[in-house]
Amino acid sequence: MRANHNGGRPAPETGMLIGVPKEIKVLENRVGMTPASVRELVHHGHRAMVERNAGQGIGASDDDYARAGATIVPTAAEVFAKAEMIVKVKEPQASERRMLRPGQILFTYLHLAPDPEQTKDLVAGGAVCIAYETVTSSTGGLPLLAPMSEVAGRMAVQAGAYYLEKAHGGKGILLGGVPGVEPAKVVVLGGGVVGTHAITVALGMEADVWVIDRNVEALRRLWAQFGPALNTVFSTRDAIERHVEIADLVIGGVLIPGASAPKLVTHDMIRKMGAGSVVVDVAIDQGGCFETSKPTTHAEPVYTVDGVTHYCVANMPGGVPRTSTYALNNATLPFVLALADKGWKKALADDVHLRNGLNVALGKVTCRPVADVQGYRYVEATQVIA
Repeated sequence: MRANHNGGRPAPETGMLIGVPKEIKVLENRVGMTPASVRELVHHGHRAMVERNAGQGIGASDDDYARAGATIVPTAAEVFAKAEMIVKVKEPQASERRMLRPGQILFTYLHLAPDPEQTKDLVAGGAVCIAYETVTSSTGGLPLLAPMSEVAGRMAVQAGAYYLEKAHGGKGILLGGVPGVEPAKVVVLGGGVVGTHAITVALGMEADVWVIDRNVEALRRLWAQFGPALNTVFSTRDAIERHVEIADLVIGGVLIPGASAPKLVTHDMIRKMGAGSVVVDVAIDQGGCFETSKPTTHAEPVYTVDGVTHYCVANMPGGVPRTSTYALNNATLPFVLALADKGWKKALADDVHLRNGLNVALGKVTCRPVADVQGYRYVEATQVIA
């Protein structure tokens, strides 16, 4: 019960109770909601419960959340036990999945296609699981994935430049070269949000940048945006082989919404790259687009295959949590408010784009790519809502 100003008598609790646990994935310092977002929830008549030190990684103290109107609790268990909706950043880890309740709303990144164990647990748990990465927009984009794709695309070039240094196992190449010495060749696979931001940074560092994409309109857009400084190539097996094998840095930024990423770069191509070359697989959350990719962490971000450094951190934006969290909240807050104001059934019924985010609900798989790749019966989201 919450106190009011009517003679000190408690007022009945109203609105939805939203829970924000502290992220527990390795070196994941982002948080599901900022104090400013919590304040907006409270303004809408809802309540927020935040785990102690949840915002530490972005410089937000428990006092900041308390001033915004949140209740601070000592454990994630209390958050999961009481909240009607859980707002996170990364997919729930095994210990978190065990705490989810039937009918409880989970709003976070899920990336289920390459993660059958998570899917199994979410189906068994009966929660209503809405994935940021499959929420759509009226223009055909992925508005809740885009902010992190922007961050990851920019970080990919930073990471690549770092690991090209000899002290870090690289060829000893400066990305942009110097007068009289040629720059590094950077190949970007995919001209979407990740690719566009990777290109921006790589060209800013004066590298020799090539983008490969199968969408001619995307290549036209990039040509118009960056001009002849960017080399654009239509994607074929031959083109990928020719350019990857002589690249110093390859950045994988391809995406099929909700599905596993296509394996565009084979082990044989990796084998033919020069020792000390670097590949950065931004698509690793969806299984990766290099045949030799496997997920890594910020604690141990790289490994080598045939002398080629692989950077495959599955939560890249977690390395810059303050920037990432605020960018993510700018995009997610309107949807959090819709779910809280209307309840999940009406919010999803009213908004087809939010409805596209529903991946698992009440024991049913409602995302076709996940159902297809993992052998579940696909159920339309509208059937679950009804």
